[in-house]
Amino acid sequence: MVTPAAERKAVAHLRGAFGMSERRACKAIGCCRMTMRYQTTRADEAGVRQRMKAIAQERRRFGYRRLHVLLKREGYVINHKKLFRLYREEKLAVRRPGGRKRAIGTRAPMTVPMAPNDRCSLDFVSDQLTDGRRFRILTVVDDCTRECLALVADTSLSGIRVARELDPLVIERGKPKMVVSDNGSEFTGNAILTWADRNRVAWHYIAPGKPMQNAFIESFNGRLRDELLNETLFTSLAQARVALRCWRTDYNDARPHSRLGWKTPSEFAFTCHPRRDLALRYAQGSAPAPVATTAQPGKSNSWGELRTG
Repeated sequence: MVTPAAERKAVAHLRGAFGMSERRACKAIGCCRMTMRYQTTRADEAGVRQRMKAIAQERRRFGYRRLHVLLKREGYVINHKKLFRLYREEKLAVRRPGGRKRAIGTRAPMTVPMAPNDRCSLDFVSDQLTDGRRFRILTVVDDCTRECLALVADTSLSGIRVARELDPLVIERGKPKMVVSDNGSEFTGNAILTWADRNRVAWHYIAPGKPMQNAFIESFNGRLRDELLNETLFTSLAQARVALRCWRTDYNDARPHSRLGWKTPSEFAFTCHPRRDLALRYAQGSAPAPVATTAQPGKSNSWGELRTG
């Protein structure tokens, strides 16, 4: 069965590609013209959506049925089937617990970074010294400007150390709206949970085994390994820290970034205009194009109509 949305797209294609009128296009595919002219009469659902998300954020393990009861208590009049539709559209489904207990972070979907400090990503990279000793590097990246905010190298980096390294960034740049990381023990421990709660920062954990959900930091880690770690032999931890500090300065201030119009991250951050840059960055995005426009009353495209005889 063809849905009304698919019929609208088919008619829009016929009108755009072949210059048909709305009447002729509807007749060609066998759909009713009222389908094209239908205007939704649904009431504004913004208030219900916002309140539902607020309750779901506060009560993480409540499904749509309990949310429906709580909304009814507050005076919202809404059918449970409609609430379930909104519930699915907002992606608030409760995950089934499985395996070991881990922090689940914020329940809201990961937002698209539109301005500096909207979203930051964290991850670890491993390497070794010439004597065989291994060390780890904590990488922190701003997902909007692609700036490298920190490169911390040490033989051991616990959750407490990660939280301590984040404090100077908050003092220097302010609190990010969201932090994204994987489910490593350093990020799911009590130290990070306490830090996020104290600073009121939404911490989003990607799905286990899905590093592509943290693509910005994964891409950065690839550049770091390809341009520095694979090209340098480190004899000591002190040498590694100096090399990382120099490479971070070069990456932010001198290295052109292909996704920023070949600007450096620092230059892009200095001239960042959220509305303009978002339009340029997503000019060929995945937003659906508008369907066929409604015909003007009293006008007829007689040249495009079907002719008999």
